[in-house]
Amino acid sequence: MATAFIFPGQGSQSIGMGCALAQAHPEAQAIFDRVDEALGEKLSTIMWEGEADTLTLTQNAQPALMAVSMAVLAVLEKEGVSIKESCAYVAGHSLGEYTALTAAGALSLEEAARLLRLRGQAMQAAVPVGVGAMAALLGLDFATVDDIATAATAATKDDEICEAANDNADGQVVISGHAGAVARAIDLAKAAGAKRAMTLPVSAPFHCRLMQPAADAMADALSQTTIATPCVPVIANVLAQPVSDGDQISALLVAQVTGRVRWRESMLWFADNGGDNLLEIGAGKVLSGMAKRIDKRLSARAIGTAEDITDYIGG
Repeated sequence: MATAFIFPGQGSQSIGMGCALAQAHPEAQAIFDRVDEALGEKLSTIMWEGEADTLTLTQNAQPALMAVSMAVLAVLEKEGVSIKESCAYVAGHSLGEYTALTAAGALSLEEAARLLRLRGQAMQAAVPVGVGAMAALLGLDFATVDDIATAATAATKDDEICEAANDNADGQVVISGHAGAVARAIDLAKAAGAKRAMTLPVSAPFHCRLMQPAADAMADALSQTTIATPCVPVIANVLAQPVSDGDQISALLVAQVTGRVRWRESMLWFADNGGDNLLEIGAGKVLSGMAKRIDKRLSARAIGTAEDITDYIGG
């Protein structure tokens, strides 16, 4: 059987994340210092002493979550837990794919921080605030949600669009697009028997065609970035299959900006190919919480604090 290290995406952030870890372990503090230097500002101060609204800004949340995951990994590595020897695959949800690539040595920490800062800025700038929206539809399978998004697009005016953006787990699908089309999809989902259908508190409609300007910005940035062969394959969001070629990874990261996050399918691929153990490295427990809902063959554990690391090493 096999283990995968998985890395969280936006929404897992919280004020104070990583602070106690940095205080307890100089290896973790060094990660935050390097990210601060790469960005030319004290992101760590925003993370530990700032306001939640500031941390939640896409341009801050994305590099911040990557930094926490890499800080946890640095402490694990000090304790003898190496990516190459401890797991068969890595994967990350949306921005977490950059973290996965960094963990596997395909990107440097500094490159990942700068790319995620740019990604966050470009995604925020792609659509004016209020024009787009995202919503979580719970209790419906992916095919039903996909049909609802198509129907909502067809029923709206002015070429508005709605698309399935995140296929997270059975009965948990996120849609994205113009605010009017998303609102129409919510109504359709409720009529179709959704347990819950609610707009999400996000600043832009991620992972849909409206993000094309951000995809163009990332294509330019990634064309100037060398992505090395990762030490273990990365299960890519838009393929739901592992990849190792740097050029292919670069193209997939561009496609990911507008493409669907196929998380459920990614974890099913892992389970179907001998995987049974997931370690969520970083802030929160979102991905580990979804594991059993995706496939009962999967066990998952979240490692995000000094205490979690101690328990894991001791266990």
